[in-house]
Amino acid sequence: MLAPEPFLAPRGTPVSIYFRTKALSELGHKVHLISYHLGEDVDLKNVKIHRIPRLFFIRRIKIGISLAKILLDILLLFKAVTRLIKEKYDLVFSHEEAALMGVVLAKIWRRPHIYDMHSSLPQQIKQGKFFGAGILAKIFSWIENFILRNSQAVIAICPELLIKTREKGHRAKTVLLENFMGFEQLTFSGDQTQKIKDRLVLQEEKVVLYAGNFQPYQGLTLLLEAAAEMEDKNILFILIGGTRQEIEKMQKKAESLRVLERVRFVREVTPFNLPLYLSAADVLVSPRLLGTATPLKIYSYLRSGKPVVATNLPTHTQILDEKVSILVPPDQRGLAEGLTFALYHPEAKQRAQAAKQWMESNYPPSLYLEKMNQTLKIAMNKRGGSQ
Repeated sequence: MLAPEPFLAPRGTPVSIYFRTKALSELGHKVHLISYHLGEDVDLKNVKIHRIPRLFFIRRIKIGISLAKILLDILLLFKAVTRLIKEKYDLVFSHEEAALMGVVLAKIWRRPHIYDMHSSLPQQIKQGKFFGAGILAKIFSWIENFILRNSQAVIAICPELLIKTREKGHRAKTVLLENFMGFEQLTFSGDQTQKIKDRLVLQEEKVVLYAGNFQPYQGLTLLLEAAAEMEDKNILFILIGGTRQEIEKMQKKAESLRVLERVRFVREVTPFNLPLYLSAADVLVSPRLLGTATPLKIYSYLRSGKPVVATNLPTHTQILDEKVSILVPPDQRGLAEGLTFALYHPEAKQRAQAAKQWMESNYPPSLYLEKMNQTLKIAMNKRGGSQ
């Protein structure tokens, strides 16, 4: 398995990779995971992690394309070749941009290839908004089509990506496997929750919580603007997941909006402890502004039993509706009104309970294993022909 990510790290794709490997292990398979030198070691049965050489001058990798990531991917390729020479594998399983090298290596070693499509590669480039993005997007569009054509099975993590692969003629080999697994099975005592509240200096305020990265497309500036719009000042906003530099930038924005005293910023939290923070909130929010893939946190939000407020955009609406969440326009007034409704209207709690029940009914752990097994069967049976 080729994972061009820090593993394990509190980001969507690395957490998704964690549950992919965990599911494969539970199905009785052995996995050799090749990833960056960065990340937290985890102990998973039947899973062995092979890291690229440690580069002392790269201690953190930002989300999205970068020169550092290109260098790390080259080292990932060399590590993959080394493992393929030493071991006899049944198939190659690749994530994100590593699927390009995965497809080529699988062809050379005559093995089936599974492409785990976490996002649209050309769309990522377009969202980058840097010089030459238009030309790069065309190149990555060709690469994406090449990967799809030459993979024996494809995993789409959300309905939008499933539609995209079907439009390209790959219906027969694509499986919709959403990132609905979570760490919520861990149980926390009331004392542990109280310690979190004490650490964040939570008194009697209502708490609105966001968890995720601090990239611009997540809409955190919009969230702070909505906080300034809300009349009730007895509301505390907790934003989890930023780096020191990102938090400093957001603090300046909060100060300019005169809401800094009502905002708590928390550095990245290990995925195993995130449910503990969710338990301390009254409302969970996803103000995302761009993208089509469903944020991984949405499934944890829905499972929490807390009201969920999200922008009324395809990234959310392919999963959410008004029965299980509060959907709002992507502007500060709309978000402020939605948060107020979620905090104080009795119907918001009814939707939260409906969301929890919906998750339990429609996304049991057994379904995840079933779909992973289906993907393996398609790949190993080489049912990769387009339809």
